[in-house]
Amino acid sequence: MTAAPSMSPADSHLPSGHLIQRMPAVRGRLTADAPLAPVTWFRVGGPAEVMFRPADADDLADFLAALPAEVPVTVIGVASNLLVRDGGVPGVTIRLGRGFTDIVADGMTVTAGAAALDLNVAMVARDAGIAGLEFLSGIPGTIGGALRMNGGAYGRELADVLVSATAVARDGRRLEFSHAGMGFTYRHSAAPEDCIFTGAVLRGEPGNPLEIARRMAEISDKRADSQPVRSRTGGSTFKNPAPEISGGHKAWELIDKAGCRGLSIGDAQVSEKHCNFLINNGTATAAQLEALGEEVRRRVFETSGVTLDWEIKRIGVPAEGSTAQ
Repeated sequence: MTAAPSMSPADSHLPSGHLIQRMPAVRGRLTADAPLAPVTWFRVGGPAEVMFRPADADDLADFLAALPAEVPVTVIGVASNLLVRDGGVPGVTIRLGRGFTDIVADGMTVTAGAAALDLNVAMVARDAGIAGLEFLSGIPGTIGGALRMNGGAYGRELADVLVSATAVARDGRRLEFSHAGMGFTYRHSAAPEDCIFTGAVLRGEPGNPLEIARRMAEISDKRADSQPVRSRTGGSTFKNPAPEISGGHKAWELIDKAGCRGLSIGDAQVSEKHCNFLINNGTATAAQLEALGEEVRRRVFETSGVTLDWEIKRIGVPAEGSTAQ
C-alpha cells in the first residue's frame, strides 16, 4: 500500500499549483516554503520551495524515482559550510535526518550514515579504540558533506580513511562507490554531482582510547584558539590554492596580504581571528556575504595574481532586487 505524502498542516492552505502538490507519496516529511536560514550556520537565506526529509534510504530512492526529472534537487546537511542565497532554493531540497545517523564500529572499521556528524563518528571510533579518525572531530559537518568534498582537517582527509560509500542516484538507483571510484582530489570528489550519499565505511587502526581522546582534545583546542567558532560563520571560505600557484601561501595568508582582514560589507565581515572565515555580525544578508567573498577574491587576485576558489557551497537564487550594500 502506498503511503500518502506527509505534509505540515499549513501546506493545505497553499495556492493551487505549488510544487509540493506534485510531489510523490513518501513515508518521510514534505514541507512547503521551509525556512532555511535557521538551520544554516550563517543564519541567512531564503526558504526551500519544498523540503523533503526522507525516512530512510528506501524512502529516498522511491521518492527520487518518482520525482519528475525536470524538478531540481538540492541536498544539504547541517549547513555548516553553506551559503543559501536570499531568494531561496527552487525545487526540492533534501535534508537527511534520523534514518541516516547510525554509527557502528566493527573491528577497525566504522560504518556511518551520511547524516552522522563527523564529531560523533570520531567519538565512536575513539571509544572503540580505532585511531586515525580523530581529524573528523575538527570538521563541523556530516559524513555526507565530507564525502562530497573530501573533507579534511589537521593533516588528514576522508580519502585517507574511506573504504566505500553508498548513494542514491537522481533517478532512484542505488549506488556503491569504492575508494577508487570516488575520484578524490583536494576538497573534491568525482562522484556524480546529482547523487545523494547515504553512508560510508571508514577504516582506522588499533589505538589507545585515552591517546585518541588526547589528540581530539588538542584538535578542539586548536580550533577554538585559531577559528571564530562562536560566530555565525560558514567555516573555511576558500580552498587553499596549489602551492605551485600560490608560492606556498595558504588562502588566509593571501587574504591577509591583500589587506582584507576585518573588511566588511554591512554586517558581513572577514574575521579578524582567521581571515579565511566570513562572519555574520548580526543582520548580514546572503548577498552581502557573497559580495564580500567576491571582493576578497578580487583583491587577492589584484595583489598576488592568484584566483581563490570558493570552498563554501553557495545554493539558491538571489532575492529580487537584492543589493549587497
